[in-house]
Amino acid sequence: MKASEFVRKIMSGYLWANLAAMAMVVVLLCLGVKFGIDLYTHHGEEIAVPDVRHKAFSDASSVLEDVGLKVVVKDTGYVKTLAPDCILDQTPAPGEKVKSGRIVYVTINSPHTPTLTLPDVIDNSSLREAMAKLTSMGFKLGAPEYVAGERDWVYGITVKGRHVVAGDKISVEETLIIQVGNGLRDDTDSVDYIAPVYPEEMEEAEEGEVDEFEEVKAPPAAEPLVKPSAPEKK
Repeated sequence: MKASEFVRKIMSGYLWANLAAMAMVVVLLCLGVKFGIDLYTHHGEEIAVPDVRHKAFSDASSVLEDVGLKVVVKDTGYVKTLAPDCILDQTPAPGEKVKSGRIVYVTINSPHTPTLTLPDVIDNSSLREAMAKLTSMGFKLGAPEYVAGERDWVYGITVKGRHVVAGDKISVEETLIIQVGNGLRDDTDSVDYIAPVYPEEMEEAEEGEVDEFEEVKAPPAAEPLVKPSAPEKK
């Protein structure tokens, strides 16, 4: 190819028009991606999360949806002084800046008192072990009740005067009373004490054994009384 032909092709308007079109497409693509990402991520948009704690769930949902946020129940808790289904906690926290469409996770108050399963501590552990285990599980404990039995041994558990056993479901609001031994034997217990007999004592008893049996003879028969005859008269 001659130099004149090469210069003529480079300087042709068709080539430059194609190059300009390609550049325009690249610019438009870059601008589209930038504005599309900004639109998708709500760039520059900030919404302060409303405080919906202690509100009823229905009211809290309306408040959050009005500002462009969504609400999802994450967990339940229990606070005796609050109404059922009210919001106990929320994430993100109140006042935090978020984008529209963000999900706010809430914890609502349970309408029922939560229960715990009583573990196997009756007649199976000492007072110290039982108290440590029950406390770590979340049970409320009252002052122990001492009963006759082995010292510091758990003999029973009562709730409001009612005996409970392992596996029972007990409300976290109830107070457990542990019945523990005081180290004293019950007066109703009867024990028969038998003195041990040793072989040496048995042998001595056999050697020195004396028959204390005494023959008792019958008293001699009484002789019949004979009345003397009267003298004959001459």
